[in-house]
Amino acid sequence: MKKIKVTQVKSVIDRPERQKRTMAALGLKKMHASVEKEATPQILGMITKVNHLVKVEEL
Repeated sequence: MKKIKVTQVKSVIDRPERQKRTMAALGLKKMHASVEKEATPQILGMITKVNHLVKVEEL
């Protein structure tokens, strides 16, 4: 399975609670924090919902 690196580039302040929880579920808590995840359909769907807050790179 492909791995991807997800980096938070915008704050979750003044965002809907659903987007805040999605970011937390991805493991992103602070600005410029990065996590490596498997590119599963579930993870890709979560990234789609918060794509304006994150940057995604393939590894």
